[in-house]
Amino acid sequence: MNGVEVRTVAAPELGERVILAIDTSLGTSVAVGAGGQIAEVSSDDPRGHAEVIGDLIARAFAEIRIPAASITHVVAGMGPGPFTGLRVGIAAAHAFALGRGLSILPLVSHDAVALEHLETGAISGVRVVQDAKRRELFVTDYTGLDWTGTPERDAEPRLLPREGYECIVNEVWPARVPAAALVRLAARRLASGATFEADKALYLRLPDVMQPKAPKPVTP
Repeated sequence: MNGVEVRTVAAPELGERVILAIDTSLGTSVAVGAGGQIAEVSSDDPRGHAEVIGDLIARAFAEIRIPAASITHVVAGMGPGPFTGLRVGIAAAHAFALGRGLSILPLVSHDAVALEHLETGAISGVRVVQDAKRRELFVTDYTGLDWTGTPERDAEPRLLPREGYECIVNEVWPARVPAAALVRLAARRLASGATFEADKALYLRLPDVMQPKAPKPVTP
């Protein structure tokens, strides 16, 4: 596939778990972790999530060299993100989990971005900023890592107008959400007994396509 990036990430926190993570909130990223390693396959195409998701999942399994039947946990990035793209990854994660008889482990997508920046130790806090289109931004603030190694949110994901937005020093505008970091976050939460997020997509606004209103009653 053209325009696809593949990388391998060390993940000692995996233990015996075999975890699949999918995120389509910003580009499309799939990762499979097993045996202390994670294979991540990503596409930065802002559209075409549905067209590439199946190939990316197959490529991730091929890179890590394990069968799909080995998966013990399935993680879904819940956004924030645009309605059309975000629902593709969540649906794919649900379909895979259903086929394996597993439950979904939902995570906030921005947590994965924050993890990769906070772990460097170069900054004490970080703000993740994502273009939400329609002259708006998705924004999440973090203070640092908690005792489990999970990013602590100072403010929950929110929608801000681009006009008048003031940049801060420690802000990050990611090109994609790293699914490998979602795998690592899930492994840490499972090991510590921490809870996961609600199984609800973080659209933060109504979708462009609205349900039709009920027809008006006909009066004589």
